[in-house]
Amino acid sequence: MDMRVAAYAVVTDDDGRILLARWTEGRRVAWTMPGGGLEAGEAPEDAVRRELREETGYTVKVGELLGIHSRVIPASRRVNRSDEPLHTLRIVYRATVTGGRLRFETDGSTDMAEWFTLRSISELQRVKLVDIALRMAGIL
Repeated sequence: MDMRVAAYAVVTDDDGRILLARWTEGRRVAWTMPGGGLEAGEAPEDAVRRELREETGYTVKVGELLGIHSRVIPASRRVNRSDEPLHTLRIVYRATVTGGRLRFETDGSTDMAEWFTLRSISELQRVKLVDIALRMAGIL
């Protein structure tokens, strides 16, 4: 079984909007929480800061650990076909923007980022992690 550990952040602004990134590597284009996989030897807090900067252009202060979500994806459902299932551990933090400006990632797994109201998120094509992370944050 393959394993992937990733760190994500729930980032809100003063208007209560939520920052999402549009993931383009899946079977369908869908909105997700900003974040991604840890590099070898990288601390989860460092990974989420790096991923947020890459995907959104923002620098963030990592706050409270909201939770860890574990999921096993059968080999037949993996995006990049494999003979092995994938065990994903997703570490979810709260984070606050401290600098930078919104910009889109180039040559990555996401192609844009945007702020959304909770109401508008309910109408988006999104991955399950969005709802999971928002529940962890007490927003849903």
